[in-house]
Amino acid sequence: MLHHDSLPAETAVTGSRRTVELDADEALRLLGSVSLGRIVFTRRALPTVRPVNHALDGGDIVIRSHEGAALTSHTRQAHGSGVVVAYQADAIDPRTHLGWSVVVTGFARPVTDPDDLAHVRALVRPWVGRPMDQAIRIRPDLITGIRLVGDGDLVGSGGPDAS
Repeated sequence: MLHHDSLPAETAVTGSRRTVELDADEALRLLGSVSLGRIVFTRRALPTVRPVNHALDGGDIVIRSHEGAALTSHTRQAHGSGVVVAYQADAIDPRTHLGWSVVVTGFARPVTDPDDLAHVRALVRPWVGRPMDQAIRIRPDLITGIRLVGDGDLVGSGGPDAS
């Protein structure tokens, strides 16, 4: 049994919730407002998910990786436009269950140009304690997102992402 000591026995979830579709621009803006997401790729013909930190760079999602990472070797096998991946990020309040979630599907390629690699290294600071000398650029092809709101909430009236 999973036990959540950090949440009270009764959370603040009240009333019903609904989802509001986000347009691609708003979805990318929200994705850019957080630094942590999850990349989904295929490894040995099965889906694999890894938490990673990211930055947006000219509409692309960039992440850092290391030489022995499965994702690094997977993207090196890319031909042409790259390998298909999904990238998901969100900000959902654990007490109210309000917030947003964005999923980007696109093509991932290793960053090989030395100037671009230096640029990505400056944008994304690794959050794990190991050398992260590789980088991957994800070019979005499909951008979807939802905002989770209470039935009485007006979209854009505030919430976890209001800034």
